[in-house]
Amino acid sequence: MSENGQRTSRLSVIMPVYNALHFLKVTLPPLLEMRERGEILEVIVADDESTDDTAAFAAGMGARVLSNPNRGGPGAARNFAALQAIGEILWFVDADVIAHRDGAHIIENAFADETVHAVYGSYDDFPAARNFMSQYKNLAHRYYHQRGKREASTFWAGCGAVRKSAFLAIGGFDTKTYRRPSIEDIDLGYRLRAKGGRILLLRELEGTHLKHWTLQNAIITDIFCRAVPWSRLMVSRVGLTDDLNVSQGERLRAGFACLLLLSFFVPVMAPHLWWAPLAMLSLVALLNSALFAFFVRRKGIVFALMALLYHQVYYVYSAATFLWCLFEAKVPGGRLRTGPSRAR
Repeated sequence: MSENGQRTSRLSVIMPVYNALHFLKVTLPPLLEMRERGEILEVIVADDESTDDTAAFAAGMGARVLSNPNRGGPGAARNFAALQAIGEILWFVDADVIAHRDGAHIIENAFADETVHAVYGSYDDFPAARNFMSQYKNLAHRYYHQRGKREASTFWAGCGAVRKSAFLAIGGFDTKTYRRPSIEDIDLGYRLRAKGGRILLLRELEGTHLKHWTLQNAIITDIFCRAVPWSRLMVSRVGLTDDLNVSQGERLRAGFACLLLLSFFVPVMAPHLWWAPLAMLSLVALLNSALFAFFVRRKGIVFALMALLYHQVYYVYSAATFLWCLFEAKVPGGRLRTGPSRAR
């Protein structure tokens, strides 16, 4: 508390950036306004050796700019800034996320419980990019986070906060294992939980996502930046968890998506079973009825149908990736390459 009895902020915002000038014009102002209202202590822009005017622009806006001396991706930039942050709580916000104006209050209230070591939220219902893939990816992300368990098993750094003491005690983000942006935040959450810390998923903590997704970068990111490293982490260390998009229900739906694909070959081998794909499609629709209804409410029936069909494709390549990681864990030399080292 301050001398006049008002609660003082404990939050340092850390925003990792790399050539993010076009995003900062809209994502920095809400955070700086929170700082002006006394809701956060500082806004740190952790610049990861940008080659444009990102750092100069952020400084001109009034942010505290820290330049990571060794470019290492967002995890390394966050670690570098965390060491110099003055707040007791580190609020990570991605450069392409517009934090809602009530975010600081929500985080402070959650951390009033001293057993809570970290919290995270979700994207809102209004992704900025209007193309199908951007709408699908961002809304699907929201769907899973809004339905996830409040007592979470992992962490998300797009809009999430952690106690500085707990963060430093486990060494921050693991940038040796995760040399490219991938699941360093998921890994951080598992390690926090292993040390006895509680992590809360706060559905009311929201941000607007500005990223423009294409089919190509969505598939590459899903497989090489998410499915491969997350599968390896579960296979080698933490085991299967029952939350978010790796819950038991999601694993069941992924299995039926694979069966749906196989069912299209049944009439070729047995023409009298022409009805098999239709039957399997009906079952898949039933299993995904909640997701379908969510898409209908947000974007209408046509979008929902397209999104549900693509979601089955997502299930198939995600399941195939997990099975491959199981295989490579048993077979020497079976390790799958994870693509370009500088994907962002």
